[in-house]
Amino acid sequence: MFTSNIYKERRNLLKKTIKNGILFFPGNKNTPRNFASMAYPFRQDSSFLYYWGLDFPDLSAIIDVDNDKEIIFGDDRPVDDIVWMGPDSSMEEKASAVGVTNTEPSDNLAGFLLRAIQSGRKVHYLPQYRAENIIYLAGLLGIKAAFINKYVSPELIKAVINQRSVKAPEEISEIESALEVSNEMYILAMKLTKPGIFEKDIAKGIEGLAELKGEGISFGTIFSVRGEILHNESYENLMKDGDIALLDSGVESRLHYASDITRVIPVSGKFTEKQRDVYNIVLDSQLKAIEMIKAGVKYKDVHLKAARVISEGMKHLGMMKGDMNAAVEQGAHALFFPHGLGHMMGLDVHDMESFGEDYVGYDDKVKRSNQFGLAYLRLGKELKEGYVVTVEPGVYFIPALIDQWQSENKFAEFINYDNVNEYRDFGGIRIEDDILVTKDGYKVLGKPIPKTVDEVEDACK
Repeated sequence: MFTSNIYKERRNLLKKTIKNGILFFPGNKNTPRNFASMAYPFRQDSSFLYYWGLDFPDLSAIIDVDNDKEIIFGDDRPVDDIVWMGPDSSMEEKASAVGVTNTEPSDNLAGFLLRAIQSGRKVHYLPQYRAENIIYLAGLLGIKAAFINKYVSPELIKAVINQRSVKAPEEISEIESALEVSNEMYILAMKLTKPGIFEKDIAKGIEGLAELKGEGISFGTIFSVRGEILHNESYENLMKDGDIALLDSGVESRLHYASDITRVIPVSGKFTEKQRDVYNIVLDSQLKAIEMIKAGVKYKDVHLKAARVISEGMKHLGMMKGDMNAAVEQGAHALFFPHGLGHMMGLDVHDMESFGEDYVGYDDKVKRSNQFGLAYLRLGKELKEGYVVTVEPGVYFIPALIDQWQSENKFAEFINYDNVNEYRDFGGIRIEDDILVTKDGYKVLGKPIPKTVDEVEDACK
């Protein structure tokens, strides 16, 4: 964990923002896999980690703003558990490590919250995403489980987003450490990918490297020759000469900060001319999008810039026609680029997405579009110094989408369907890096991972 002062400063800033009431942070519990003592690997709630730093199950924490008091609720390990799990530090020792002097047994939490509610005090809490925590809060707060997320505190959501969005130097360092492992994973994948082996041989091999050098993966690895399936987590295809494999993966650092990188690997070690042409369009759009990034720029505008570069490139290849500014304005480019350019990143790979994308990625000035493709943009608002974002344009040939649009004669003034159909079995290409927004520009985080056609082909050797 970080030093105790870091957690104390984070909590103090939160108290200055929300000036009264109870701020309630339930930590995560062990989730049984097939019986109570056989659990899935534990992952602490990211906001609990951010403010309290303790990476253990069955903890809850309270900031009593009115009385300027902080309490961690949890229990010392009993002897029966020590027999099976070994000795552990006391709750007082754990709390002291993050600057908290008050601890109470878990059983005292219900009474504390009941007294607060009966005295008319506001209990602020964040949206819950785990069923066991929803049920737990329902019992504590006297709210039906189905309505727990209807009574969350928008005030607390906005305050936490404002804090967690701006990454401190120690957080950037953690993201960089995750990216060090990502670099090794991608070099390994480029060396090992070849015709005649299954996708799972690569996917599971690089996940093993992430387990060895970090806390494992930050999301389910995507590695597939069916790159047109945006979130393809199946690894059953046998890779063949002429295929391209899309690898989208991330690592969790020891303190649970994420990396998120995408590259495309030619299975034979060399891109075909068709593949090279489309790859360079995507790369050009990514580089031009990154060049736009700085504090004060709306990320929605960065997305639209990438869309225009892609559209001009597809026009050059004969798949689009007409005025590309008009094509992007009307959404014709989304046949090839049907998702958003990127998202916030930090303790969650889609940072704070459990709070709701409209809270995290949008505000009063920038509202979410309902246009196909653009509606999937997770981040549209103005960038600020300290944000970490992904930049991830792509070009895909999705047969079902092509067939639907062609049957509707959709955007016929912008799309040459005859030429598009020649690429039906192409797959998809996506390129992604993690970017720190600085006052006057940007920094691409991590050691460079092969990205140009020549760099990727050279790494495949």
